[in-house]
Amino acid sequence: MKPTPISREIVDGLISEFGIQDFAKATIREVKLVASVAEKKSGVEFIKMEMGIPGLPAAQVGVDAQIKALQEGIAHSYPNIQGLPELKEQASRFVKAFIGVDVSPKCCVPVSGSMQGTFASFLTCSQADKKKDTVLFIDPGFPVQKMQLQVMGVKYETFDVYDYRGDKLAPKLEEYLYKGNICAIVYSNPNNPAWICLRDQELKAIGDLANKYDVIIMEDLAYFAMDFRKDLSVPFQPPYQPSVANYTDNYILLISGSKAFSYAGERIGVTCISDKLFDRVYPDLAARYEGLPFGPVFSTRMLYALSSGTSHSAQYAMAAMLKAAADGEYDFRKEVSVYGERARELKRIFTENGFYIVYDKDLDEPVADGFYFTIGYPGMTSGQLALELMYYGVSAICLVTTGSRQEGLRVCTSFINESQYAPLEERMKLFNENNGKH
Repeated sequence: MKPTPISREIVDGLISEFGIQDFAKATIREVKLVASVAEKKSGVEFIKMEMGIPGLPAAQVGVDAQIKALQEGIAHSYPNIQGLPELKEQASRFVKAFIGVDVSPKCCVPVSGSMQGTFASFLTCSQADKKKDTVLFIDPGFPVQKMQLQVMGVKYETFDVYDYRGDKLAPKLEEYLYKGNICAIVYSNPNNPAWICLRDQELKAIGDLANKYDVIIMEDLAYFAMDFRKDLSVPFQPPYQPSVANYTDNYILLISGSKAFSYAGERIGVTCISDKLFDRVYPDLAARYEGLPFGPVFSTRMLYALSSGTSHSAQYAMAAMLKAAADGEYDFRKEVSVYGERARELKRIFTENGFYIVYDKDLDEPVADGFYFTIGYPGMTSGQLALELMYYGVSAICLVTTGSRQEGLRVCTSFINESQYAPLEERMKLFNENNGKH
């Protein structure tokens, strides 16, 4: 064994010091903390791949609009709980331009990032029908969404979609739905962490089952239109961002400003609820909330109780970004395509040095290059691989924390720069030399 770039004593000592008992289950922030301190102690730069934070400047059109709103005094006013009328209008246009479906402006409600959108959606869905008290996750997925349910005391079920793509998806979903206790199904598309993209046949199957079993689909579009295998950048022209909204009216679309517009710091997103669902009266919700239908419960009860609205000035930013995108004046896809370029090069480095891509296919097609991808190494569990890579100054999180049953890691491309390709390649060659024969 050749010496590793960072001594095992430093990494192991920090893991013990921070009380991490099982590195396979270490959270993103725990991995980040170990990497940060190990970097300082060793003097060796870490190649950080654990945090899903945008690595690009915020969209200037949004920054300019937000500054203008602040300068004009908007900060002194509470926002309307239903949202800024201009933002609602532009969100409706954006959905039509890039998904190709109609959602009325009244059904587009701004939220303090999609995190708040999912929290309020979980609350509303889980209270809509007393018989349906459980959320179903099509995993792998964003771990914090399960933490949200834990916080609010709502039950959930989950399965790893790895072995259930294509025609196998519907039967697997029906195993859970026939019991009658599922209120909502959640997935991200493109997927965090696997970057798989559900195909239209799969989305149709989900939509058909939503209709059959009367469940609500929460479609997390945090990485909106970031399947770089297709040109999804031209507004009001196909191909569109694939969506379950084409196959059911029982949907909530969660559109975030964080990744597509690199506007994560201002905590802004839009939750778009289908017109039919927005106006639907659920007896259990109506009994609890003065006869209100689903949409007004979501906004005037859940969101109002959580934060009494979304940052006023950030709503002006989001409205400007959505408008510029739908007008064809701002190609947000072009801005974020650098993530795909980084993924392509990183995948090459890893696969040429003994690693493999875990979630590697969308049915018959190689998975897209994008914000995330997944890696494994022969003979190593997720925890073993994550720990071993720390000795080589590379940090990533284990797939087990995302609901995956596969052995491997999630790699995030957001903070990688070109100057890190050469040292990463050198370190992975050494990694393979040290581990390839064992």
